[in-house]
Amino acid sequence: MVGALAIISIIGVQTYWVYNTWNVKEQEFHEQVVVALLNVAKSFEKMGNQLPNYDLITQVTTNYYVVNINDVIDANNLQFFLRQELEAVGLTEGFEYGIYDCATNKMVYGDYISNSVGDTTSVVVTDLPVYDKFLYYFGVRFPNRTNQILNSMGLTITLSALLLLTVLFFIYSIFVILRQKQLSEMQKDFINNMTHEFKTPISTIKISADVFLNDSHIQSDSRLLQYAKIVRDQNQRLNTQVEKVLQLAKIEGDNFRLKPEELNLHDFLERIVPSIRMEVEERGGNLDCTLEASHANIKADKLHLSNIIHNLLDNAIKYCKDAPRIQLSTQTVGKNLLLKVADQGIGIAPEYQHKVFDKFFRIPTGNVHNVKGFGLGLFYIRSICKEHGWKVDLESEPGGGTTIAILIPEQKESSILKSLEDTEKQPLS
Repeated sequence: MVGALAIISIIGVQTYWVYNTWNVKEQEFHEQVVVALLNVAKSFEKMGNQLPNYDLITQVTTNYYVVNINDVIDANNLQFFLRQELEAVGLTEGFEYGIYDCATNKMVYGDYISNSVGDTTSVVVTDLPVYDKFLYYFGVRFPNRTNQILNSMGLTITLSALLLLTVLFFIYSIFVILRQKQLSEMQKDFINNMTHEFKTPISTIKISADVFLNDSHIQSDSRLLQYAKIVRDQNQRLNTQVEKVLQLAKIEGDNFRLKPEELNLHDFLERIVPSIRMEVEERGGNLDCTLEASHANIKADKLHLSNIIHNLLDNAIKYCKDAPRIQLSTQTVGKNLLLKVADQGIGIAPEYQHKVFDKFFRIPTGNVHNVKGFGLGLFYIRSICKEHGWKVDLESEPGGGTTIAILIPEQKESSILKSLEDTEKQPLS
């Protein structure tokens, strides 16, 4: 709406400017013609012609003027005076003239006079209109008057054309943006509908897998038991991805609302860490949990905070070199609480570090994807932290691991990790 009003305003102002410039040029042309014709009349007066005291010059049409001499007019002198006086006022375009013959009540056509060398205009010779209010007069017509005014407005017309092209490009851009927005909304609706449709078969598969796992015949057959566990685990993995997409859809929607509540972050972490530590140890690694913050009471949405912790630790596990080495810690920075997850994994190249929080972004690895995913984890973390008013920062070195820090609540410093170094006078581990 604002863009449409802006376009209409620009077009309106530009139209007024061109129209006003045209009127100014037209008035300027008229005044030049009147001055020139008045000087012509005075030249005849010097030769003995008696000029009337009123209605000396009359504009019959926009490009046709008649001059009341009130005496017999010499055609040769008229052409000379017209050429001389029009040039004197700066009018160089061609003109045609004629003298009224009262005996025949017709205009006797004189000639088409071109004061410009480059004027090759072919003029259709026609009798000039008769003006019945004068008895002795001559008429002058400027057939190229419109072209002359347009030529004098060259800069204005050029700028108007450029502005028009700009406006057209702007309109096209708005159309493209609206089209992209429509396609994006369609994509979101499709993804939302698709993920919701997945929920029913996922639930059915889960129930079926649980039935298989609890069946004595399946438990007695190691091969079938292994397949049943695979079905259960992969179904759980699929359900996790679907839930992640649904949560992101809610975040991007207008109806997303956090449900914050008071909780102790240390207690919260101690309930989550054991199950993840088991997974890390199964891979031959270790998860070191160092909770040193002097105050751990925060206000957060439990569900989303749990997802943040799981996503951070899951990334640390997935992107390790061999056995995962992870350090989960909390520290006090000023009056704020700093939560860090550091690993010794493959790290992130500098050119990708500012992109990893973008939606659907995954670090390019060619056609080989050793780690599966949608590229939603860090985008989800950033989105939830933003909703909470927390600040997220990342520090990574290729081959040297990655550290992600979350400051609760947000502080003024531009970099969380840098502020920690300034406080403790030592680098992040």
